[in-house]
Amino acid sequence: MKINDKYTKILIDETLRETVSHGSEEYPFKYYYEDIWLFDFHCIDWHWHSEVEFVFLKKGKARFLAGSEIHTLSEGMGIFINTHVIHRFEAEESAVIPNIVFSPTLLSSEGSLIYRKYILPVLDSSSDCIVFSPEIPWQKSALDTLMSVFEIQERESVCEIKTAELLLKLWSTIYENVNIKEKTAVSYASAHTQAQLQIMMQYIHKNYFQNISLNDIAMTVSLSKSSTLNIFNRYLKTSPISYLVNYRLKRAAMLLTSTENSVYSIAHDTGFENVGYFCRKFKGLYEMTPVEYRNKAKGLFR
Repeated sequence: MKINDKYTKILIDETLRETVSHGSEEYPFKYYYEDIWLFDFHCIDWHWHSEVEFVFLKKGKARFLAGSEIHTLSEGMGIFINTHVIHRFEAEESAVIPNIVFSPTLLSSEGSLIYRKYILPVLDSSSDCIVFSPEIPWQKSALDTLMSVFEIQERESVCEIKTAELLLKLWSTIYENVNIKEKTAVSYASAHTQAQLQIMMQYIHKNYFQNISLNDIAMTVSLSKSSTLNIFNRYLKTSPISYLVNYRLKRAAMLLTSTENSVYSIAHDTGFENVGYFCRKFKGLYEMTPVEYRNKAKGLFR
């Protein structure tokens, strides 16, 4: 199977929701065969989607971050990511991850007995993600079923009904073996906190070119500065200001390749008052100067 090297950047809206359509309305299912190392900054950056996702680590190692949780996945392991869970993948070398993203309505229509009795309890559970290890019998069974799903997708003629049959088997394995707990007050509080985080990130994305302070970010959701720091550190493993600076640098990188504007102008347009500071931070993130980055993008490096 050929690695996908065209779709190497997560496309998101202002709330970090992935904007790519996974499949179609009549068949909401999509199979991907990817290498985390090929994505920008060797990571599949923070995003979420209304679909569920199953990922298998075929080669290498990867770190998976879901909300405040961090999991290290090694070759042969897999993971289930529940709906609306903000997550990110990181790798320090090639990490091949065949994966599927699909709407739970593919298994059964909303309002049906099957959906209400077997699908919804998992979706509404406190389990943001489930890690699968081949050393645990029922999890190995789930991984084997997942491999069968992948195998069907890699054939010249994909069989949708066989895919749906295996997905139901996979879902049944989870339902029968996972201790499904309803969301507690803590879980709902976590969901509320993630919503606050998304609002603050949206504020940064819309106002990054202005002079933004930690207090400005905190006030968007009426939080104290210390609470804002805790939320960013808990979920994104960085501070609000560091996130702001990195977002400015990413916007600057885009302008360097899409415009002929001077480095000074781009630094100013992305919220940096000091061009020297901008150049130092840019080199720290991209390991090259802004001019070198622009030349490389234009193919001027030999």
